[in-house]
Amino acid sequence: MEALALWTAVFTLGAYLVCGIPFGLVVALAMGHVDVRQVGSGNIGTTNVAREVGKSAAALTLLLDVGKGLVWMLVSRQAIAALALGGDVAALAHTTAFGASMSVVFLGCICGHVFSPYLRLHGGKGIAVGFGAALGLCWPVALGLLAVFVVLVVPTRYVSAGSLAAAASLPVWCAVFGFPPASVAPIALAALIVIWSHRENVRRLAHGEERRFSFHKKGQPADRGADADEGGLR
Repeated sequence: MEALALWTAVFTLGAYLVCGIPFGLVVALAMGHVDVRQVGSGNIGTTNVAREVGKSAAALTLLLDVGKGLVWMLVSRQAIAALALGGDVAALAHTTAFGASMSVVFLGCICGHVFSPYLRLHGGKGIAVGFGAALGLCWPVALGLLAVFVVLVVPTRYVSAGSLAAAASLPVWCAVFGFPPASVAPIALAALIVIWSHRENVRRLAHGEERRFSFHKKGQPADRGADADEGGLR
């Protein structure tokens, strides 16, 4: 148990450092010479990149943000099993007592993205990285999150509404798929962090001020309004 706790802590720290990499900022600077922290919502996530840079940059940002969560969860599962459990990967299944270890690593992924250590604890809103990490944690949960997101976003084009609903549903999906309470607790905390990161979007939704999703068009100047972005895939 001591070995498991130690290596869980090590890979949770790794999750924080890896998932804190601000790919949206890097991609926007490389592809559009735009510092997304200075335009739109000031956020580094996919939605703001889409609005201020364009589809290609947004797609790459989404791929990298989802990928960092997914890859780190897969690597962590194999490494923790090898280092602490004699290589027994099945012992870290989400329905087992030891599975709480992976839930803690999941929390590290969310914290790294939302509180990036490379941007003075500012970052994205945790949706894309959370989806990727959920794929690595328990793919049926990830599909449940995607279903909730799509059902709300497609008819309304309010990405923030879909993001908030998906985050709120996360602990519910985990309970449905057999996570024990000790495993649900860190995931519920992660969901609360994502919801907290959308607090301005909640305010704008409540006041009817939220903007619907749209892509940046070539030749269109970047929007420098502080409230221009509707949140979401961050």
